[in-house]
Amino acid sequence: MNDYMIRAIAADGQIRAFAATTKDLVEEARKRHDTSPVITAALGRLLTAGVMMGNMMKGEKDTITLKVEGNGPVKALTVIADTKGNVKGFAHVPQVILHANEKGKLDVAGAIGIGVLTVIKDLGLKEPYVGTSMLTTSEIAEDLTYYFATSEQVPSSVALGVLMEKNNTVKQAGGFILQLMPGVDDETITKLEQKISSLTSITSMLDQGMTPEQILEYVIGDFGLEILNRTPVRFHCNCSKEKVRGAIVSLGREDLKELASEGEAVEAHCDFCNTSYWFQPEELEEILAQNEKKKEN
Repeated sequence: MNDYMIRAIAADGQIRAFAATTKDLVEEARKRHDTSPVITAALGRLLTAGVMMGNMMKGEKDTITLKVEGNGPVKALTVIADTKGNVKGFAHVPQVILHANEKGKLDVAGAIGIGVLTVIKDLGLKEPYVGTSMLTTSEIAEDLTYYFATSEQVPSSVALGVLMEKNNTVKQAGGFILQLMPGVDDETITKLEQKISSLTSITSMLDQGMTPEQILEYVIGDFGLEILNRTPVRFHCNCSKEKVRGAIVSLGREDLKELASEGEAVEAHCDFCNTSYWFQPEELEEILAQNEKKKEN
């Protein structure tokens, strides 16, 4: 089953919902960054949240950045998603080994530690929207639930999960986000709270191989679930050598001259997809010459 997410409403539009299966994209992130199991779980949860939150935005070129920074050994996790199901991300320290937590699970909270969640929405305006909130549990799903309530004033329930195989590849990954819309009635709120409190964990749903449709049917099917759309999702970075070349072109004249004079290839590295681009001395000379020519004109 290829990764995808669904967007839905329930209770006559009083509830909006998102659910995603993200096994392939989380495995792609694991392979690209060579992450240890606990970091695969942490980054996988944030990638899953990112791809669903990207789908919440409306503009074709809108992007959302999620950054988790803590005093734990991973230091920070950064994820960027767009509105089309593309997401990329990395852990600042990809290899962290920790004992299991008291529940026998991967200790994501221990890897992250105490810190802050930052959400940046680039909507094509002069300044992006930036919201921050403290990490409440450092398990990511609960932290996002708290963020939605405090920074966006949207009562929400976020569930995220990543299951690993014994060989440390990704077995299952996915999650859901439920949100109450303005004007929701008290009866719907009460029933939804009761339903959420009775749920089994998202990891158990994923372990059963439940699809996004089945997950939402299980969670809010009693409220009259209406699926609005289905979107493929993937780990995708839009970097390229041409884009990196553009960044090098923007360097100052002296910096370019220094790089070119060293006579060695220069590496430019993309943290998000762990790709390196190399520029040979002759390419740097060419960039410098083009810059000089532009100045003359």
